[in-house]
Amino acid sequence: MPNDLDRIDLKMLRLLQNNGRLSNAELAQLVDVSAATCHRRTQRLFDDGYIKSVRAMVEPRKVDRGALVMVGVVLDRSTPESFDAFEKAVAKLNFVLDCNLVAGDFDYFLKIRVGDMADFNRIHGTQLIALPGVRQTRTFFVMKEVVDNAPLNF
Repeated sequence: MPNDLDRIDLKMLRLLQNNGRLSNAELAQLVDVSAATCHRRTQRLFDDGYIKSVRAMVEPRKVDRGALVMVGVVLDRSTPESFDAFEKAVAKLNFVLDCNLVAGDFDYFLKIRVGDMADFNRIHGTQLIALPGVRQTRTFFVMKEVVDNAPLNF
């Protein structure tokens, strides 16, 4: 546990993870501090990088992005330059939710949201395989999302 966080800070982080819409007054009451103290502590959590951002979680099916696809990517070379070129190019793709460099059989795993399989087929054939250095991709269509974006336990 980070030394500079006390039990109130940790409780604030847990509460905000579960409901980022809590008002300062509500949060202060839940952690049993004054509103001014709560505001100061919350601002410090942002300033020190414990909270990166606050945003709404949109229901993918409501915006025609109900299909979740995981794609394993193997690059043709394992050099810093090829990794850099791939990462810069993939960061520009608005359908990629996550891109992670991994150890094992793949170099990267991509988490992608699309409308349906036809939508994925189109972007795979025009954009994914055209990314710099891509030698191979392996696609996994998610059949059921069991746990999605669970809060961190600490």
